[in-house]
Amino acid sequence: MYFYKLLSASRLIHSSMGSLYRNRSFLRLFLGRIATNAGDSLYAVAAMWIVYDLTGSSFYTGLAGALLFSTQPLQVFLGPFVDRWSLRRVLVITQSIQLVGVLVVPLAAMTGHLSVWVVLVLMPLLELLNQFVYPAQHAALPQLVEKSQLVRANSLFSFAYRGVDMAFNTAAGVLITLIGAVSLYVVDAVTFAIALVLFAGLSVPNTSANTETPDSETNADDMSPEESTLWARYITDLKTGYSYIQGSLILWILLGAIVANFAYGMAMAVLPAFADTIGGPTAYGLLGAAMGAGSLLGAASASLVEDYPFGRLIIVSNIVSAGCLFGALAVSGLWPTVALFFLSFVPGGATGVMNSSMFQSAVDDDVLGRVMSVRNSTSTLLMPLGSLLGGIIAADFGSTVVVASLGVASVFSAGYYLVVPNLRSLPTVTEADQTTLGLGSSSSVSRIATERDGTPEPGE
Repeated sequence: MYFYKLLSASRLIHSSMGSLYRNRSFLRLFLGRIATNAGDSLYAVAAMWIVYDLTGSSFYTGLAGALLFSTQPLQVFLGPFVDRWSLRRVLVITQSIQLVGVLVVPLAAMTGHLSVWVVLVLMPLLELLNQFVYPAQHAALPQLVEKSQLVRANSLFSFAYRGVDMAFNTAAGVLITLIGAVSLYVVDAVTFAIALVLFAGLSVPNTSANTETPDSETNADDMSPEESTLWARYITDLKTGYSYIQGSLILWILLGAIVANFAYGMAMAVLPAFADTIGGPTAYGLLGAAMGAGSLLGAASASLVEDYPFGRLIIVSNIVSAGCLFGALAVSGLWPTVALFFLSFVPGGATGVMNSSMFQSAVDDDVLGRVMSVRNSTSTLLMPLGSLLGGIIAADFGSTVVVASLGVASVFSAGYYLVVPNLRSLPTVTEADQTTLGLGSSSSVSRIATERDGTPEPGE
């Protein structure tokens, strides 16, 4: 019975994937996502290893992680811009700046000015740009594909994201050994150049919120003088996004995600030190690749479990993840550890796709950028603190203890969904809608409708 379901699902996936690949705009966004994710993976691995190599200290890698993660909570303030600005323009500008930014490290090395502080300053600046990129990609996707294709489109995006992580984390570990971490930044610049070319040719149908036409700007004439200012409009958009999710299940979902990402921040901060105890930079690349590959397999399998209730799926997946992670830390040897790391990230890869698809399916398109920004920024709110604490704790108790926090967080997440009835009873992604998640107060829905009806139909 399961084999028949698997065969039927694979045929359906093949058919729907074919239609997605024939969508040229989706294909450009998809390939651009692969290129920019490759760049992100390369400079993240290279930067963390340079910091560890220059200092030999878990404290400094914890500080580096804290600075890296500190930009993610800022997404909540960038969501209104994503909803208002041209999505293509956001993607093109961010890739252009990142292309130039990653060349700072090799130039500093060539001129004899490379220090740990150059890397520490550059990391959060580059990562800040990603806080525009990922909400823009999330907001663009529902404009490019049918609602019925969202799960598979997100699965492809997550598959590509995790696949790129797997491939380039492994490649980064090998390349650091062969050419050095500094030279890796030059390779990184090429990936951002490719993404820039792909995004430059992207055509995204505008929603009423991000249609940039003279007519839409004249709507400010209908507002009071105070409301017509750019700042007042920004604040109004920000408040609309918050009021839309106020009192909804999204806030409960985010609470669980905050704890999980706090532990993730702790673990990632000490991963270079942990890898150094079992194999050095190659082990660091392999562990990162195992995490990416596990998430990749989970993302690829997401369509096989999309008919299962989301709440129960979260509970089971977190229990499995915790067991595999604790096993990885208990065994000896590089390859058994890598294998169990891989297995521990498979369930999260599937539920991550389901989570994004549920949000995109249920949330009104005109506030999707804002809501996704709130989700991403709020869920990562404590990651900088986790990273900093991880580095401090590792200095006294060792990196293995800190990495184990990932398993503890998975146990917490399973118990959290189990004891909160509304989370435990969450339906399948396709059944989830605004009512299911408790989204949109009457005032916020009215505001969104005014935005939609008060502007002309989006042009091509």
